[in-house]
Parts: sequence; C-alpha cells; structure tokens
Amino acid sequence: MLVLVPAVTATAASGDDSRPVPYRHQAELADWRVQHAAQLKTLDAHEEDEGGEAEEIAERAEQWAEARSAPGIVAPGAYSAAWAQQQSLPRTAGRWNEITDLPYNSDDPRYRDIDSNSSGGAGKVTGRLTGMAADNAGYVYAGAADGGVWRSRTGGGRWQPISERLPSPSTGDLRLDRTGRLWYATGEANTSATSFVGTGVYVLRDPRHRTFRPSDRVGGTELESTTIRKLRFFGNTVWAATNRGAYTHSLTDLSGPWRAEFVPNPAFLPGGAQATDPNAPYKNIINDFAVDPRDSRRVIIAAGWRSGDDYNGFYTRSGGTWQRTVLAGLPSGAGDVGTVTFTPSADGSRYYAIEQSPTLLATNPDSALQGFYVSLSGSPFGPWTLGADYHELAESGSALTEPGYMPGVQSWYNQFLQVDPADPKHVYAGLEEVFESTDGGLSWSTPGPYWNFDFPCWSIDPAKQTGDCHQTTHPDQQSAAIGSYHGKRFVVVGNDGGAYRRPVRGAADASGHATDWVSLNDGTIDVLQYYSVGVGRDRRGVAVSGGLQDNGQSILRPGDRVMGSNFGGDGGDTIVDPANGCNIAEEYVYLDVWVTNNCAVNNGAWTRDPALATSYEVAPPDAETGAARFIAPLTMDPRDSRTWVAGGQHVWIQTNGFAIRSGEEWRNLFDLGEGHVATAVATSGGHVYAGWCGPCNNQGFTRGIAVGRTDGTGWHQLTLPVDGTVPNRYVSGFDVDRADPRHVVVAINGFSRKWTEGPGAGVGHVFESRDAGEHWTDISADLPDVPANTVRMVRGGGLAVGTDTGIFYRARPAGRWSVLGRNLPTTTTLQLKLGPDGRTLYAATHGRGIWSYDLNQLSRR
Repeated sequence: MLVLVPAVTATAASGDDSRPVPYRHQAELADWRVQHAAQLKTLDAHEEDEGGEAEEIAERAEQWAEARSAPGIVAPGAYSAAWAQQQSLPRTAGRWNEITDLPYNSDDPRYRDIDSNSSGGAGKVTGRLTGMAADNAGYVYAGAADGGVWRSRTGGGRWQPISERLPSPSTGDLRLDRTGRLWYATGEANTSATSFVGTGVYVLRDPRHRTFRPSDRVGGTELESTTIRKLRFFGNTVWAATNRGAYTHSLTDLSGPWRAEFVPNPAFLPGGAQATDPNAPYKNIINDFAVDPRDSRRVIIAAGWRSGDDYNGFYTRSGGTWQRTVLAGLPSGAGDVGTVTFTPSADGSRYYAIEQSPTLLATNPDSALQGFYVSLSGSPFGPWTLGADYHELAESGSALTEPGYMPGVQSWYNQFLQVDPADPKHVYAGLEEVFESTDGGLSWSTPGPYWNFDFPCWSIDPAKQTGDCHQTTHPDQQSAAIGSYHGKRFVVVGNDGGAYRRPVRGAADASGHATDWVSLNDGTIDVLQYYSVGVGRDRRGVAVSGGLQDNGQSILRPGDRVMGSNFGGDGGDTIVDPANGCNIAEEYVYLDVWVTNNCAVNNGAWTRDPALATSYEVAPPDAETGAARFIAPLTMDPRDSRTWVAGGQHVWIQTNGFAIRSGEEWRNLFDLGEGHVATAVATSGGHVYAGWCGPCNNQGFTRGIAVGRTDGTGWHQLTLPVDGTVPNRYVSGFDVDRADPRHVVVAINGFSRKWTEGPGAGVGHVFESRDAGEHWTDISADLPDVPANTVRMVRGGGLAVGTDTGIFYRARPAGRWSVLGRNLPTTTTLQLKLGPDGRTLYAATHGRGIWSYDLNQLSRR
C-alpha cells in the first residue's frame, strides 16, 4: 500500500518560521503522521512505515533491496563470487583521483539558502558509521556503512583505512576483545536503506599496526551474504547476531566453521522449503544477546523483525533446546520485542536495555520506543524496571518534542548503549539523539540533540557557526565507544554524519546540551554515501556537486579547502550545467526537485525577505502525489541543457533548463501505467528512454522500458524481452549515443539466475540496442555477475559500467571487460558522469565519496 507524502511548500517562508525547508518538511511530515495515525494502524506489517522521515528510511531500504533482489531472493555467496571474478580481470592503465578527501562542513556559512540545513549544528560530517571501538592508548576504530574500517591513533581524526583488501566494506559491528584483537563483522544490519550484506567476520590480531586481509576471516562461508548486528564475547565464545540466526565460534581457536546455535525458522533460509516466500528475509533476525554475569552458559537471545512476527521474543536454552522466555519487567510478547540492544556495566552490577516495540511502530505516530530499561540485580533475567519512555526523553532537552516525531520514532534504526566502565550508573544511549544519564536511568539529559533549530539560541547569522547554540552531533545514532588518550577519557559516537567526541564527563549548558562536542570528520575519513554527481565549469576549473544519504547536497568549487552543503536533507539525483557549475538542480526525495543559479550561495537574508531566496522548488507533479521512487531519476539532454526529463509514474519534460521557476513548467510526456514508477531515464537528440518497475518487489515483480520523443510523439512500451535477452530484473541506468539517439545501452541491476531465485531472472547486466530498443544484444561477456547501477559511453566507443563492487571498462571493438584504473576502493558506484571536457569520468560511490578518472590514461601502456 502506498501512503502519499505531502509536498513541501514552494514559498520561501511559511508564516514566521524562518528555519530552512528540511526542518519545516520534517514538521509537516510529523503533523501528517498524527493526522493519519488511524490509517497507519491498518497498514501491512511490512509496509506500515511510509510517511515521515522514519517511514522514508524504511521505504528507501525496501526500494534499495528491491533493485538488488527482485524478482526473487539472492542466494548466499553472490557478492563473494563477484568479487573473486573482479580479481581475475585485467586492469586498465591509470589511477583514480579522490575528489572529496577534504572536510565537508554541513554548517558552511556560505550556503544558508532556504533549502539548506546550514546552521543546524552538525558541523563537519562524513558518511554513516555503524561500528565504533576504542582503547586506552588513543586508538579509535570506526566502521562505515559501506566504507570499511578506519583507524585513528590520536583519539579520533587523522584516519587511515585498514580494510582495503577485504571483499566487503559494509560494517555490521566492530569490537575489541579482552586481548586487544579487533573483530570486524561485515554486513550492516540496521534494516536501513543502502545496507549491504557481508562476507563474514574478520579478526585483526594487531590492530594498532596492521591491516585486515582476507586470510583474517574466522570460519568458512557460513556467514557469507548475511548481515550481523552484534558480536558479543561470553566466556571463551563469540556470539554473532545475524539475519539468518544466532551463530557461535570459539574465541581461542579461530579455525573451523561457525556453529548455528538458534535459527527460529529454518525453512525460510536459502535452500529451504519456504525460501521463496516474500517474507523469508524477515523470518530469522537476531538482534542481540545478554548473559548472566555469573554464568556464561546462561544466554538470552533477542530475536525478531522490527515490524513484528510470531517468532519475536526472548529465548533461553532449556533441556538442550531454545525456548521462548519472559523476562520479568521487560515486555516480552511478540508484539513488544522488536529491535533490542543489551549492555552490562563493567562491574556486573547492572544490565541495561533499549527495546523497540512492533506494536507501537504500527500504531503510534509519535514513537516506536517501548522504553529504556535497567536490571538493578545485574542479571539480564531481571527483574527489569522502566528507566524512561519516549515522553520522559522528550522532556530531557530533546529537539524532538512535537507529536509525530518524538524520541524513538526511528528506534528500529537508531540504537546504541554505552556504559562508563568506571561508573555503572553512567550510561550513554543513542536513538535519533544522544542521551546521557548519571544516575542509572532515573533522569536524563540530551547532550547531543537532533539539531539546534528548535532552540531559542538558534540563529542563521553566518558570523555564528550554529547561531548562539553549541555544536551538536549529526542525527541518527548508530554506535559508541569509550576510550582515553593521554590520560583523558572520552566517549565517541558514530551516526549518519560520522564520528563525534567529547569527554566522558563533559560540560553542558543549562538545557543539558553539551558544550564540548568535537567533530572527528576532518576529511581524512571519506566514507560519504553519494547517490549522484554533477560537474560544471566554474572559476577556471570545475564545480563538483553530489547528492548524499542524509547529508544533503555537497558542492566543491575551485580553490575550496572545505566542501559546503547547499541543500539539506537527503540529496537524490543531480544535474549540473556543464557550462556553469553554479546552475544546479537537486532532488530532495520522491522527485522533489530544487534549482539554483548561484550555487545556492546565500547568507540567510531570505529569512528577512523571502524574495532574496535563490533556490526554487520546481518539482514535477508526481512529487506531490507520491508517485515516484525514493530516489527518482532526473536527467538532462547532454546536447541541450534546456531539456530535462524526470520520471515518476509519468515521464516529465521541461525545456526552460535552469531558468525553470515552477513545477507547473513540466509537461507530461507519457503515463507509465498505474502502479508503475520510473527507475531510470535518459534523453538525447529528441529521443527518451524510461525504465520502470511495478510491482517493484518480488511479489509479482514486473519491469519495462518505454520509449518516445521529446515532442510527445511515438511513445510506446517495448515488449521485453523482445528476443529473450533482457532479463526480468530492475532497470537501473541508460546512456544514449550523442551521435545516434537510436543507439542506447542499458544497465540491469540484481544478480543473474545462478544467484537470484525468481522468475525470468536471466543472465547478464549490460545490453545494447541500435534500433531504439526494438532489439537488444547482451554485451556483458566476462563482466562480474554483480548488480550494475550505471553505464556511460565514453570517447572512442568505449563503455564504463559502475557496479556494487567496482567500475569496469570495455574498449571498442573488444568484447572483454577490464577493471577501470587503480586505487579505487571496493565500494558501490551508483552514478557515472562525464565532465564538461568529455575526457574526465566522475564516479559517485555510495560509501567512499566522489572519484575522477582521466580517460586519456587509457592510451598509456
């Protein structure tokens, strides 16, 4: 069921609210959730979360997975096999150049236009960090969502990558054991967007000096193609909480396989009798473990899908089997136990827990948080007492106090617990914000509020980085650790904007907001998660723009030493005028397009005079009706910057270029059909190609390609597969020959039928047509069998393809593929664009920033 999301107002200011549009958009969505609470109660368990930001995260997660798994499910080992294929291919000459390896200031005072979040208080940011570990010698280790593991020797900052040789850069958990070894669990498990499976668990015996190698993997292939939410060390055993059950391994003998301890529903595992059931991915999720501090054999397993399932609950071993149990004082029913985090105090005197409720997720528009709990006995078996619910947290200095978006609304996505090793009553908790208690949970403060826009201290004054407020952290907390450097103890938190540090016993103002956060995102840890990239000439060089997961739109102009953020929220697709890099069109989400003609440079004067805003909302009508993908396609004719095409349920065109000022200037070219939404669009020389899906998941997945002309004539749906070649998988990208618009290449996502258990999965990832799509030829050849996201024709007839593991090149007339260039890290490339010179290729990676490659290097030997 599709829940419609209200559009953002197009005016520069709404009443007397002078805060930026992303703030007001969140407030509108919160209001919508309250008004539609009854409707939310009736939604399907796997579809109820669509509406506010929490719902947007769930929706983009679903859409991300759809592109890679539809029409079926992906069998274990697919990514590892693709990575191995990649290692066997030759490499072209030349090296990639990292573009975004410098600080990215989300509060850059140059960019305080209407659609920017600048002055919100997050400061310098990078991509999502889902694992943190620290020791007492100043070493900090950070694991990125899709950027691997990084090491700092200075308590954070001056980062170095230490997992470049591994096949998976996706972090599920990161922990130091009692001997100082660093354990890296691959496969991010927070059920968010852009969460990738991993290749198992790796152990680094000397993390202060060495780097990870494939030979550091523990066990065999048992944990390949899984996600891992937590590693826990109990006695001489390590426990892994995966999406395919609970597994254990010896801590002393790292040889031998992982052992499956508890799988709630084995029939739903790959190869099982119910493996093709649409709900199979949600049937064996383990979230965390707890153990009796006096007996390491008494383990509790917290199992369950965040939206609820019959197996959700707590389990203990009795008589040799795992049995559901009730923990005294901690809600234990299937509707109570969603995502759970346990953490004991170092001295064993207390146990703490955060519990998310599937029932509240489905019925309460304000929050999904059941509560923060403490066991004063030190035993996870209880009795537990409620330390705080979302109402109490909202009153603790939180920025989230309005109905519809209160603490814990994303508690299925944001959770961490960190107890001070020196004080069992001192605990940090992470939800959307950072909370702190110094009395064991009886009272709370919010040292890291969501942002500063809610508070009286906020102002947009460019002379003040965050107004009169102090810096806070980026929202959406994922991980935390406590360490020390030169005898000074600190807590470091990881979130959707990177890493932040403060003293364990830090300073705060009268509101409980910390005055001493330090951003550790100094530009040396480039794990930015780009959806898109755009490049245009500027100041005798080029300006590079890109849309990011939860970090708005970045812009880097010639001479800059710091990137700025000129659009807030999530940054989706991007188009930039090749002749003028300050002409930028940026998609927020769901095709909500904004345009600027001056790079969105603004000192915030629009708050005094709305006419001084220089960013304009120009969204096509599908943005208002919700008939578009979370990240919807937007493109420009490479031969005519005035012609833009966008895709939702309809294919839209506007021919005023960057002079557009209203969504009414878009014209409907073609209706893709009820329930169909565009996944890719391309145009050149008057021809338009639009790929679509609908339904887009594996419950009746269908896809297609529509073609027609920019004048509205000749539109029709291609009959696919015309000759049995184009697979029934997600259409992710096109490129059209500038010299011949009937010559088109398409990239197909997902895995081939060897790995995808679904009807019509077929084989191949890149297909070519020379008659406007009537006939296709598979040109995949020896390209690794991995999801292909983007394709680009380059000078001389060559072809570049960006995939989930690397970028590949095929030269004309050769039919074989090579890895393009050297030193590009293993990560996902979502978009390839050519610069205005036609010889520089730019790659938007979703975990390692933006990179460029000079195609002239291909002629070198």
